[in-house]
Amino acid sequence: MPLISPAPRLGAYSVPDFAGPRGWLLRARSPRTIVLVLTAYLLLAANWPLWMELAELGRAPSLYMPNIVGMAWLLGGGLVALLSLTAWSRFMKPLWMLLVVVAAVVQHYMATYRMVMDPSMALNVLQTDPGEARDLLSLTMALRVLAVAVPAIWWLWCVPVIPQRPLRALWRNAVLFVAAVATTVGGGMLMSRQLAPLMRNQPHLRYMMNPLASVYSFGMAATRPLLHRSRKLVPISGGAALGASYAGQSRPRLLLLVVGETARADHFGINGYARDTTPELKARKVVSFHDMRSCGTNTAASVPCMFSHLGKQGYEGRKQDYENLLDVVQGAGLAVLWIDNQSGCKGVCERVPHVEANDAKEIAANPTLCSGDECLDDVMLKGLDARIAALPPERVARGVVLVMHQIGSHGPAYFRRSPPDGKPFQPECRTVTLSDCAHSELINAYDNSIAHTDRFLGEAIDWLQARRSRFDTGMLYLSDHGESLGEYGLFLHGVPYAFAPDVQKHVPFVAWLDGGLGGRTGVQDACLRKSVDMPLTHDNLYHTVMGLVDVKSPTYKPALDAFEGCRQASAG
Repeated sequence: MPLISPAPRLGAYSVPDFAGPRGWLLRARSPRTIVLVLTAYLLLAANWPLWMELAELGRAPSLYMPNIVGMAWLLGGGLVALLSLTAWSRFMKPLWMLLVVVAAVVQHYMATYRMVMDPSMALNVLQTDPGEARDLLSLTMALRVLAVAVPAIWWLWCVPVIPQRPLRALWRNAVLFVAAVATTVGGGMLMSRQLAPLMRNQPHLRYMMNPLASVYSFGMAATRPLLHRSRKLVPISGGAALGASYAGQSRPRLLLLVVGETARADHFGINGYARDTTPELKARKVVSFHDMRSCGTNTAASVPCMFSHLGKQGYEGRKQDYENLLDVVQGAGLAVLWIDNQSGCKGVCERVPHVEANDAKEIAANPTLCSGDECLDDVMLKGLDARIAALPPERVARGVVLVMHQIGSHGPAYFRRSPPDGKPFQPECRTVTLSDCAHSELINAYDNSIAHTDRFLGEAIDWLQARRSRFDTGMLYLSDHGESLGEYGLFLHGVPYAFAPDVQKHVPFVAWLDGGLGGRTGVQDACLRKSVDMPLTHDNLYHTVMGLVDVKSPTYKPALDAFEGCRQASAG
């Protein structure tokens, strides 16, 4: 008889036998046991933002502890049900490790910026370009992610997984899945009186259930394009035509539409902000509307919506995809060009000429404006005449709609959105970990980005003025959404619209029509200045642009044209 018994074997797989606490920790376990342990770890280590939010809402332990227990029950059951689908063999370890890393990263951003991982936020993540992703990286993030992920990854790496026959694993996993679902549903029914009002009044909590919400949201964001491919693109440009003002015109129109990024209306000096963040716009006597609301709280939601003829409600409830404003304007015979200094046009510019102002060629040609893989918005003003000359000349002879998509005030790296000589407010926050900065430094960095947008818009107006001999020119500026700067403990943007704070929805809207476009379309400046407090939304943009470029279409609604009430008969 041997003095030392060999380690037990199942098939060709040897299961080591450790002694002491380390032996207990690294004892061979079945995949289902690993799933249960991993669920418990994620509940304890990767859901602190959820537990803290519940504690803040409940205020007293007697109120919030039942909610925490109830949410933990639901989340735990959901995680076990999800992970039971992966309880097969040691080859599932990379997937389990990936889930831990995702949970750790999401927890960092929820804790740091008070964001939630809903499908629109997941879509933003998937569409983020390398420059935007770099802005979100920091040493603090690395340390926090490692603190959560390393213990679990180490354990998953070391723990032996007991092999199992496929059929036996299948029925055992099925039993675990059914038990988890039954437990979750049963617990939810028992606690519905307690949890239903909470979830109804605080719907963002469902997207804080980490990493269950991340799996759902990323799944929805990833499959949405596949679902959209089955949709037919509904044309709306077929009935578009140029209006009577084009007959015998002496000069074509040139409308510059600047799509801003992350700009708050209440941080524009021309809107009454205590700081003079917009001296250039003020000097050029623009008209600034004070009560504009966005369609969404993130770029992926707002930009396609603001160019749609459907309006927010119709766009969000649509069953098919439709052509947009640029398609209609181009269909009427005008030249259209989209210039992007962001992470893409979100599908708006797919069927019109478009260029990236921050590609490798432009970055190399403009070292003073570009650093790394991103550029200041000024780069979009470079070579504009050549870009317009490259458009079909017969269209340019009728008119041009030029769209510029800013990087604007995109956070959290606000300090990168203004040049060294354009930072009037000091000291500014110079890190992407906003909690490491004093609130005043954060505001300074953000206001510097607004000041640079002001300078950029001033330069754009000057460029338009210099081309008055050739075009009747004008400019509209409208931000896609706002930004939270610590109000209610929130940072950045992307909070679901229904309960997003107003600062993420109240955006600036600026018009400059003094380059001849106002007179050409009969818009009276004095009337506009008396109308700056009228309530407007992104729903108005489609119809306002159609009115300015005098494009007739069945989709045009004069009642939604922000300038219609101040328009008199045009001289043509």
